[in-house]
Amino acid sequence: MSTDSPDRTGPVSAARRRDVIDALRRGAVPESGLGLLATGLDRFEAALDAELEAVASGASVFKAVRGEYGSGKTFFTRWLGERAKRRNFAVAEIQISETETPLHKLETVYRRLTERLATPGFPPSALRPVADAWFYALEEDALTAGASEEDLAGAVEALMTARLTEVSRHAPSFATALRGYRTALAAGDEATASAVMAWLGGQPHVAASARRAAGVRGDLDHFGALGFLQGLLTVLRDSGHSGLFVVLDEVETLQRVRSDARDKALNALRQLIDEVHSGRFPGLYLLITGTPAFYDGRQGVQRLAPLAQRLATDFTTEPRFDNPRAVQLRLPGFTLDSLVGLGLTIRDLYASGSPDPERVRKLADDAYVAELAGAVGGALGGKAGVAPRLFLKKLVSDVLDRIDQFEDFDPRQHYALTVHTAELSEVERNAAAEPANADDVELELP
Repeated sequence: MSTDSPDRTGPVSAARRRDVIDALRRGAVPESGLGLLATGLDRFEAALDAELEAVASGASVFKAVRGEYGSGKTFFTRWLGERAKRRNFAVAEIQISETETPLHKLETVYRRLTERLATPGFPPSALRPVADAWFYALEEDALTAGASEEDLAGAVEALMTARLTEVSRHAPSFATALRGYRTALAAGDEATASAVMAWLGGQPHVAASARRAAGVRGDLDHFGALGFLQGLLTVLRDSGHSGLFVVLDEVETLQRVRSDARDKALNALRQLIDEVHSGRFPGLYLLITGTPAFYDGRQGVQRLAPLAQRLATDFTTEPRFDNPRAVQLRLPGFTLDSLVGLGLTIRDLYASGSPDPERVRKLADDAYVAELAGAVGGALGGKAGVAPRLFLKKLVSDVLDRIDQFEDFDPRQHYALTVHTAELSEVERNAAAEPANADDVELELP
């Protein structure tokens, strides 16, 4: 990443600034406002925006992001998700894990998708508001076509059947459940309506009475999940959304599961890619993240030759010549210079909301921010690439907050960097434990 200042348009609202600063203070990636922090991502913008526009026009896209821990994969996906939301996409970020969301069980992936579904107007879970907006759109279309109030229910039913024809071939229970949800609402049966909507979201153990009322059976399975995804895309499109942006994060965790589960998960990923490229999911932008070891190692993608073939991308050239239109994008990670640049951006953002911005900039000047970045990187074995989270947390909570609150606080006099094992992630602890170079290793010689 470069140290170029992020592109900002207009003044930053107090709420947006607070959300970003609060997240960094906790050591987390902000959920929104990431355009304020984006550095070095401008080289991706044109290609990614073109892909979003293509998806909004009815295409589908699959993308893979690779980067070491700390390289900014989560930041990148949320930044791209914000760009998608500005184009009226619905967005869902899913953490892949062996216990909670195993990739080889697509029904759990679909369930997490609906739980995390967000739109520009509704936070997670936005599934029910989306369905309600869809029925409203059907009513408006029916009235526009000349339906009377007396004939409205029948006209909406006819429209719904027509628009779910393709979905019904693969997942007839999706359309059936939507009808059951609308019937329960019309009858004022909120309990049944809520239960049917939960079933549509892939939730297990829905009351049998609610399923009987809606005319559906059992729970969603692995094979039905793709059909339900088709149905969700149809509902999103007809309710006015441009498409659906889905992130499958931390896919590299597949390397740590049992070999049989890993093989099933890799094959499920191959199946997803093929379905996206076949055009089955118009309006879907599917993105996965993983480490280079996942894409190149023998316990990851390379374990399944057809998947490796689909994800093959040339990274033998310099990173500045990487093709952002390729199936894989490489995030090179932070250097000390780019870490300092990001720190200065955060310092200026913080100062813009402080009662005394000049004091913040004076006490946390460029030289001090560079010193702190170097110290945090040094505490993590000299690895600037894994330092951004801890560095920004220390900068905001230990330095800028104190400057802002205590008139006599000077970080050069009153603050010394301390790093406790309890506040480090596993990757950060490993980096801190490793020597910076071979000469630092102590050997006991006879």
